[in-house]
Amino acid sequence: MPQRNTFFSKVYEVVRLIPHGRVTSYGAIANYLGTAGSSRMVGWAMNKAHSHPKPVPAHRVVNRNGMLTGKHHFGGSNLMEELLQSEGINVENDAIIEFEKHFWDPALEL
Repeated sequence: MPQRNTFFSKVYEVVRLIPHGRVTSYGAIANYLGTAGSSRMVGWAMNKAHSHPKPVPAHRVVNRNGMLTGKHHFGGSNLMEELLQSEGINVENDAIIEFEKHFWDPALEL
């Protein structure tokens, strides 16, 4: 279990670096951490982010197509969308409008 917690902590560190008004994908985080192919594990980390003592802006992590696949983990059906819209990111049908414009790749940005 310590390895998972270490991995989750690394994921949370990256997610905290995503700038306001930008989003990234589960795969981009996995890639940055040198664990390409572990997108699903990044998703598991995001599912547990709400229980982390230090805030994690999990709403900024979406799937590779800009879809809000984790929205059901935000308590309310529209909370993830509302958080993104409050940062200037438009969402329609659970997809980020102009995803490429808002995409933040930690491998390029960090």
